[in-house]
Amino acid sequence: MSDRPARSFGSVADSYDRGRPSYPPAAVTWLTGERPATVLELGAGTGQLTARLVELGHDVLATDPDEEMLARLAARLPDVRTAVAAAEDLPVADRSVDVVVCAQAFHWFDPDKALPEIARVLRPGGRLALVWNRTDRSIPWVRRLTRLIGEQEHREDLVDPLVLSPYFGFVEDATFKHWQRLDRVSVVDMARSRSNISTLPEEEREAKLAEVLAFYDEYGRGMDGMQLPYTARCYRATVTEGPGRTPAVGFGSDPAPPPEDPDTPRSPRPPLRSPSGPLDGTDTDLLLIDFR
Repeated sequence: MSDRPARSFGSVADSYDRGRPSYPPAAVTWLTGERPATVLELGAGTGQLTARLVELGHDVLATDPDEEMLARLAARLPDVRTAVAAAEDLPVADRSVDVVVCAQAFHWFDPDKALPEIARVLRPGGRLALVWNRTDRSIPWVRRLTRLIGEQEHREDLVDPLVLSPYFGFVEDATFKHWQRLDRVSVVDMARSRSNISTLPEEEREAKLAEVLAFYDEYGRGMDGMQLPYTARCYRATVTEGPGRTPAVGFGSDPAPPPEDPDTPRSPRPPLRSPSGPLDGTDTDLLLIDFR
């Protein structure tokens, strides 16, 4: 994480903590598996995803390059281990992690450095799991709000470095719908926490936040506030014995087996696209991307 917007969140850590949405439990289960696992979280921020990981019983090491963000996480989840670290240089032993997970942050990484590091720390059969919360722009008023606060998480190339990486196999895709309840305070916090707004000159930033608040007041839902619909867009891929990884010897001697998931592709190679249908009781579409 080297550019200025990626380092802008510490200055708005409180707003980030109050204003950012969480993630639906079904999505987190899809990303990490149903069985407790050793999970390394990258770009953990103030702990929105971390809290869900802990609820599922995972052993979590939460990392972030920003001390202020991690301080909020530690206050929220004092029993979770944390480390100030970037994805390009992980303070984790080789082949010691079942799952590496990242929410809202993969696009900040240098993939040429981060992906080999992630592959290094994963056990054979381990996976990298990514998620972005996207506002549901199929609804007209949500499209208007999204144009106000920024649309960077709607880019279609966010996962391309993973799809093209020799360190990982098939990339699976699933979506999960959920909602965030916002009031006059939290809607401003949500907007203030976004890098495209937090890095504006003060006068421009305050003008933008005033626009967001005016939009909220015009929308108006009384005591119920605003129900902002999201789609959690999830991806997962299993590490390969690619460049920089020596072939595994005696997988059974590893400290713990990787998390098992009945949906994980097994040999022989699966078809390019699997049948669509409900997964974990939710409405999702599953896509297998074969980059070979």
